Amino acid sequence: GYGVGVKAGVLAGVQQRYSSSDVRFLMKPNPSALKKGRGGRSSFSGNVATVFGASGFIGRYVCNRLGKTGTQIIIPYRGDHYDVLRLKLVGDLGQVLFMFYNLCDEDAIRKAIKHSNVVINLVGRDWETMNFSFEQVHVEGAERLARLSKEMGVERFIHLSALNSNVEHEGYYVKGGSKFLKTKGLGEQAVRAAFPEATIIRPSDVYGQEDRFLRYYAGIWRHQGRLLPLPKAGKDIWKQPVYVSDVAQGIVSAMNDPETAGKIYEAVGPRRYELSELVDWFHRVMRKDGYMRYDMKWDLSFKWKARMTEFLPSWPLNTLTRDKVEREAVSDTTTGLPTLEDLGVTLTKMEDRIAWELKPYRSGNYYDEELGEFEPPEPPKFIAAA
Repeated sequence: GYGVGVKAGVLAGVQQRYSSSDVRFLMKPNPSALKKGRGGRSSFSGNVATVFGASGFIGRYVCNRLGKTGTQIIIPYRGDHYDVLRLKLVGDLGQVLFMFYNLCDEDAIRKAIKHSNVVINLVGRDWETMNFSFEQVHVEGAERLARLSKEMGVERFIHLSALNSNVEHEGYYVKGGSKFLKTKGLGEQAVRAAFPEATIIRPSDVYGQEDRFLRYYAGIWRHQGRLLPLPKAGKDIWKQPVYVSDVAQGIVSAMNDPETAGKIYEAVGPRRYELSELVDWFHRVMRKDGYMRYDMKWDLSFKWKARMTEFLPSWPLNTLTRDKVEREAVSDTTTGLPTLEDLGVTLTKMEDRIAWELKPYRSGNYYDEELGEFEPPEPPKFIAAA
């Protein structure tokens, strides 16, 4: 009788300790009550974040930052699961969850966010496709995510917009200006209406591994032989590029700071460069001799090239489209709103990254140079950000 009693007691203890009813996994309204660990990869920070657009350029960096701090990540994806397969490694075992969704499917979106206290919207398109227009992605899709997040009781909604989306543009290359920027601005308004406490991040041109800024200018299809057509030949157009890791850190910092709710942040780099200076510098780093830029406005062959590229089935060659060219003509304009530095981010200087980023595009890339054989490329002129 004694032995049976001991066994029953032990069994009851084990059942109580490991009962599934006792594990409040991903349960609202307070997942922070489950915080555990020292704050690293193998901890649980108390945040459960659904990241829409995780398979994109910025999304991969954001997920990596979230995983390092023990955030449970839910990654909705469309298309092939191989597009997001490698994101399984950004967090510890069981911390990264995947589910199939479509931006127009409200039921799937609800399932993706019902356990989350944070939703991050990084969904965007650089060009329009047969499936999705700029309006459907940047305005209707953003509004849908914000509205359903509010409906499901999500505490924090972070929306990635674009710098210059709040400014009217007459258009230099495309009549009426960039549809990308216009719809990003309308998307901000739609998000604000649906989720007033949303935090909005407006990045300038973002550079880093697999970007569409440095690699855009390095690509052969962007050139006309040894010539490079630019708006106004790159003169009097000012850019303030920002490093992708800085943007990702800013998003994660905003997520962890309740004071950022309802605010807009301008994610720009620490220095302003004239476009002509930037592109000349890129070519010096790539050791491309004989290159020359000119004003593209009256180059009908280049306009035809950009137009024809848009007809490719799914991916414009070198990401060249007329709308992207139009965005090149827009100077980055800050309006005095808070920046990444207000989120505690130490900004990365472009000069510290450019040699590494453009090394694969260097002329004679496989040439084993002798020490000191090539002069260091002259850095560009810049204006320190105010």
